[in-house]
Amino acid sequence: MNALPILEPATKETCCPPAGTVLGAEAAKEKAIIFKALSDPNRLRLLSIVKAEASGESCVCDLTEPLDLGQPTVSHHLKILVDAGLLHREKRGTWAYYSLAPGALDKVTGILANL
Repeated sequence: MNALPILEPATKETCCPPAGTVLGAEAAKEKAIIFKALSDPNRLRLLSIVKAEASGESCVCDLTEPLDLGQPTVSHHLKILVDAGLLHREKRGTWAYYSLAPGALDKVTGILANL
């Protein structure tokens, strides 16, 4: 009976290097925040509503009805979008107005194009 040769596990020296640039751990973590913000259907709808507004901004008071969600839930989703750098928030009196952050959508497409 012929014995099969024992193969050593590949080492860093014998393994092929990646063909292109590899996303680092910190950069991946930063980009994942954006994708996490975009992963909820209500947040996608909020972005769509704000983007479609002729004035370029929407009051939080106008965002609850289209989503059929309560104000605290809508505010939570908006905070996630702001924290991810996708929306800009401006406080005016008792109301908050939201607009797309400058370059936010270009940033998302750039992330996808450069993976």
